[in-house]
Amino acid sequence: MSPTTTVLVGAQWGDEGKGKLVDLLAERAELVVRYQGGNNAGHTIVHDGETFAFHLVPSGVLHPGTICALGNGVVVDPLVLRREVEGLLERGIDIGDRLRVSPHAHVIMPYHVALDDARETAAIAAERGGRAGTPAGVQGKDSAAIGTTRRG
Repeated sequence: MSPTTTVLVGAQWGDEGKGKLVDLLAERAELVVRYQGGNNAGHTIVHDGETFAFHLVPSGVLHPGTICALGNGVVVDPLVLRREVEGLLERGIDIGDRLRVSPHAHVIMPYHVALDDARETAAIAAERGGRAGTPAGVQGKDSAAIGTTRRG
């Protein structure tokens, strides 16, 4: 029998049931690849009577022998990925070496989290008519660290 490839693409955002369909298809799959997105969304799977919530790890990981990959377009938060993997291990799901992450996947660094928090704080302060923090201080640290935030 020749190899078959099945591609599942969502046509909208929100709960379309993609995770549940991937779980069904993964029963016979050798490889399940997530090709884009981040942990901002999730999917819930009921597998063998247990409920699992995934944000990064492809749900194919629930099927022994299925290799799961996070591709180039996935935005990986290492802390979220670690929590998901540890949660699976605590529930007796041995991932072993079945989870692969592309060396070209995007990685959320701690400074991304800090900048996001700062922008959120600034947005809240702007709504209240004031400022929060000192952007010049953030810029100075960034410039000193990587030397790329200068003009001219």
